[in-house]
Amino acid sequence: MPSASARSSQKLAFVPETRFGLWFLSTSTWRVQVLGRALNDLQRMAPDAPRGGVMLDIGTGQGHSLPEMVTRFAPSQIHALDPEPDFEARCADMVTACPVPVTLHAAHAERIPLADASVDIALCHQTLHHIVDQAAALAEVFRVLKPGGMLLLAESTRAYIHSWVIRLLFRHPMHVQRSAPEFVALLRDAGFDLNDECISTPYLWWSRSDLGAREWLGLGLPKQREETLLNLVARKPTTR
Repeated sequence: MPSASARSSQKLAFVPETRFGLWFLSTSTWRVQVLGRALNDLQRMAPDAPRGGVMLDIGTGQGHSLPEMVTRFAPSQIHALDPEPDFEARCADMVTACPVPVTLHAAHAERIPLADASVDIALCHQTLHHIVDQAAALAEVFRVLKPGGMLLLAESTRAYIHSWVIRLLFRHPMHVQRSAPEFVALLRDAGFDLNDECISTPYLWWSRSDLGAREWLGLGLPKQREETLLNLVARKPTTR
């Protein structure tokens, strides 16, 4: 049986992104079609999101989410977390341009270096499916959120991550991928409140194995499909 330290290392296993993946995160397609559209959907489902509080960005990457968070949710402070060894350098320009203080944390989501009940809103955009121990990460998010705090989650599901184009161009821990209903169940098991009206499953062109060719050719969308994307707003109960 592996030692406790070995088991801990396995849980915090990190799958580095490909060169293509790092390049793609710098493109306008990522900023507009992936990040922007997800935030539009999340903002729509969270009209009562608190303003002027503390936000946590899980999986900051190159920092394109930072100005969007300020514009949409007006936090007074942002904590930005990412396990990539050089993420501070990659997002330095975005941090400098951000009009509110940003504290960078080179850390895994399974071990968030923040105090209990210290965050008003956590954003986890296209990050949870990169994490091996997803339950541990959600337990940490639950811990650092204030009672009534919000988790804004945008994820690609197993159907998308297991598609040929993603297998070819990106890297992920393939054995931990989940369907949309499985992600929802995981959130509820972690203790979050989650209403059906705060769950969205957009079927965007870039998340399809044909990259939208079927619709472009006038063949319509498949009537039966496994959802490729999941956006949701979950809340930490005010009382447990």
